[in-house]
Amino acid sequence: MTPSRNSTGTDLSTLPAAARADLPRAHHYGEFYGLKPLPDDDRPLLLVHGNCQAESLRLLLQRAPESPCASIRIPPLHEIAVDEIPCLQGLLARCAVLLTQPVANGYHDLPLGTDDVRRTAARARTVVFPIIRFVGLHPYQVVTNSSDHRPPAVPYHDLRTVLRAAGLPSPPPLDAAHLDAVTTWSIRALQRREEAAGAVPVHDLLRAARTRAANTINHPGNPVLVGMARRVQRTLGWPETAVDPGYEMLGSVHAPLEPEVRDAVDPTVDVRPDWVVDGRPVTDASIAAAQLAWCHQRPDVVRVVLSRAAEQLRCLGVTDG
Repeated sequence: MTPSRNSTGTDLSTLPAAARADLPRAHHYGEFYGLKPLPDDDRPLLLVHGNCQAESLRLLLQRAPESPCASIRIPPLHEIAVDEIPCLQGLLARCAVLLTQPVANGYHDLPLGTDDVRRTAARARTVVFPIIRFVGLHPYQVVTNSSDHRPPAVPYHDLRTVLRAAGLPSPPPLDAAHLDAVTTWSIRALQRREEAAGAVPVHDLLRAARTRAANTINHPGNPVLVGMARRVQRTLGWPETAVDPGYEMLGSVHAPLEPEVRDAVDPTVDVRPDWVVDGRPVTDASIAAAQLAWCHQRPDVVRVVLSRAAEQLRCLGVTDG
């Protein structure tokens, strides 16, 4: 039997396993898998390597007026499997500009770290941009990298729930001093990560963006993403023309905005008592209940989260005890 092929003549049976298992996803990343042709104009090829923030940055740069680059969508690095490495390396070898987040070498035991991809893209101009995490609007929120540690309903832990599961006292009421402490800690931590990685700095954009700084701890809002895109453009010597696309780029999940945070950051906006997930409201109480039950069954995860958040908890007035 003749192997099935797509319109570019690609033999679908030769695709990596993840692509064969989900052809709609494979076509979404069509250029990456060779199911769609690469851009045929004369502009240099840009690759943006990283997590969900990477794709938002790529879109802002690609769609910017006077954009001097052509780019393609590639899977976020945490989705890339071992048999997909040749797809990535082939593109890295031919790209002219590489933007990458700071990633440890040998990430997931694969050559996906910053230095790994930089070596493969030896002819490309490389710019590092930061992984943005900001707790100033969501002071009790924690996100973990391990899928085994992700709670149900939304992939974010609430430290109040985790403390309750551990049988520990709740944090004291959130006041202006606690909020300023945890916000300052979060911004300084980002600044240190930027400096260590030689990344384009964005930490100073967070306070200025006020309640639009972040939708969740790891999903920055449009003002921060657009500001980062313009700074990347400046670093590359490109026109600083990135603009807000008119929709929230990382808006699939919106965490609650609590009254104490609203009052301190921007009293003119509305409080958001519950979550919004894929456009649907989900009560904070239902998520807390589901996650408390989940945490009760996983004391090891509770210990990991509390250890990871030790400094955040201190900023919130929770002692080591």
